[in-house]
Amino acid sequence: MKFRSVTFDLDGTLLDTVGDLAEACRLMLLDLNLPTRSEAEIRSFVGRGMVVLVERCLNRGVPPDEALMARAVAAFQTRYAAVNGQNTRFFDGVREGLRAWQATGLPMAVVTNKPAAFTLPLLERTGLKAYFPVVVSGDTTPHRKPHPAPLLHACAALGVDPAFNLHIGDSRHDIETARNAGCAVYCVPYGYNEGEAVRAADCDGLVPDLCAALDLAQSR
Repeated sequence: MKFRSVTFDLDGTLLDTVGDLAEACRLMLLDLNLPTRSEAEIRSFVGRGMVVLVERCLNRGVPPDEALMARAVAAFQTRYAAVNGQNTRFFDGVREGLRAWQATGLPMAVVTNKPAAFTLPLLERTGLKAYFPVVVSGDTTPHRKPHPAPLLHACAALGVDPAFNLHIGDSRHDIETARNAGCAVYCVPYGYNEGEAVRAADCDGLVPDLCAALDLAQSR
């Protein structure tokens, strides 16, 4: 296999975290005496990090002002910290896929836009931390995906040239991040794509799960 490391997106690729995010958003909006959002709406809002999620919850045709955003972000942080991991579930094939990838001996990392304060507890609570010697969160570098900085940071920490890293994600943001960083990219079709389904033509492989991603990587 030509790859020497593999990096994974977290929300929408490894874990379905919408249940927790939806509950935190619901409680945040109640704290602010604002109408709540449905879980389907929250699912469509996920993908660009916490601040964008909060802004999308507040925006009903008129962007929220700075004062409201500050209150909302603070409320969300408090509420999400309390529910983080409670309603999260694994996508099908993730446990098996991670074990298979780990068995290859390749170093692995998570690269996510979720803030570290929530990423690390979630990895611990779901038992995923042991798979990843390197974790790059949304505030690890000055930029978030799709900027290449988080992925380049992960590759440097893993000691691998980006050209030999495979990134696995669920959206065009992961594709853009990988392309910007000079990495190959495979996508799964089941995650959070903001209503824009990933296409096989846009990535190096569209795979149903992580085991299929490994099969494809080993065949090339």
